[in-house]
Amino acid sequence: MPERTTYEPGTPSWVDLGTTDPDAAKRFYGELFGWVAEDAGPVEETGGYAMFTLNGKRVAGVGPLQGEAPSAWPTSISTADLGALEERAKAAGAIALMGPMDVMDAGRLAVFMHEAVGVIGAWQPGSHFGAEIVNEPGSFTWSELQTRDVPGAKAFGEAVFGWKPTDQDMGEMTYTLLNVGDRGVAGAMPMQPDIPDQVPANWAAYFAVDDTDATLAKVAELGGSAVTEAMDIPEVGRFAIASDPQGAMFAVIQNAQPTT
Repeated sequence: MPERTTYEPGTPSWVDLGTTDPDAAKRFYGELFGWVAEDAGPVEETGGYAMFTLNGKRVAGVGPLQGEAPSAWPTSISTADLGALEERAKAAGAIALMGPMDVMDAGRLAVFMHEAVGVIGAWQPGSHFGAEIVNEPGSFTWSELQTRDVPGAKAFGEAVFGWKPTDQDMGEMTYTLLNVGDRGVAGAMPMQPDIPDQVPANWAAYFAVDDTDATLAKVAELGGSAVTEAMDIPEVGRFAIASDPQGAMFAVIQNAQPTT
């Protein structure tokens, strides 16, 4: 079901880009995915945050970076009780980087950091529940963690978000599905050995596209770059990792079958 009105607690519900150049990002993703950027409110209240829409539906957010972090696409997980989640996250070894805080009437936000899961957000919805359309070309479709401590990530996810992990043998590596009930909502995989030691655990936001190869060509045309070549995963789809002109990495995937 591509259109959404709610998210079950523990489900990734929103991705937003923190970038060194929001105006350039709005142009890039507007050309790439057909997104339209709409201000979320007065700048003095939102800090310049904007919503990306596709066919009038909210699909992602964008705003200026806070501090000296690199441009990136973090994931936020839906929760019904942010205060209780904060207690679980801290008990599991996370530190709060932001919040919990009220975001006007939109909802409540907290951002945590944990060695095994990197930086991850939690969102308790108010008027804004998350992406209004998913899994359609031009919209968010998957979140994936790369970490050097998969067991630690599993333990954190179970304790904090209620995820039930299941491992899948993919030959050269084991891929972990992170499930809410019997439904996979995100994935986790070991950090590739050629990644520098100083790179922390991190999340990749995947966006659905009609044609992965054509999208990569468009990325290059718009000043971004391909981080990987397009690759096929049987029964999943054809995907690639790309970078926008400000260095924020994201993934695109041509899904092999309908995704709910």
